[in-house]
Amino acid sequence: MKILGVDPSLASTGYGVIDVAENQCDSFVLLETGIIKPRQKDSLQHKVNKVYTNLDNIITEFNPEIMVLEKLYSHHKFPTTASILGHVRGVICLLCSQRNLELKEYSVKRIRKTLLGNGSATKQQTRESVAHMLKIDADKLTLDASDALALALGFALMPAR
Repeated sequence: MKILGVDPSLASTGYGVIDVAENQCDSFVLLETGIIKPRQKDSLQHKVNKVYTNLDNIITEFNPEIMVLEKLYSHHKFPTTASILGHVRGVICLLCSQRNLELKEYSVKRIRKTLLGNGSATKQQTRESVAHMLKIDADKLTLDASDALALALGFALMPAR
């Protein structure tokens, strides 16, 4: 089963595609990972379009069965951040609907609890764990890409999905 994990952001959306061997939830193959980084000076509509277009190309190339998206978390001190993130998440959800791709959403804490046994693990600890599981060099992963891969891996490892 191919799983696409997405860590949405207007500045740098992380993504990662893994293949999970059938009947072996602990056998993973990394197919692709990276970030979608719109230009800072671009307008909002161009930024969300870049995320949409790039993810559409990734879905076309790898044909995942499921997309796992980080649940929206907002702190009351930063309401604008949640609103901006909502734009990115909106185009991602639209893309899933248009491509008839199953969408699952999980919180960072739940994913980290599944992968590391600690929902409060740091981004760096998550990156190290992801790199270890996929047998790759952690230094080659951005934090956004490793968070996206963590979503895909965490979904694959959850007993009750």
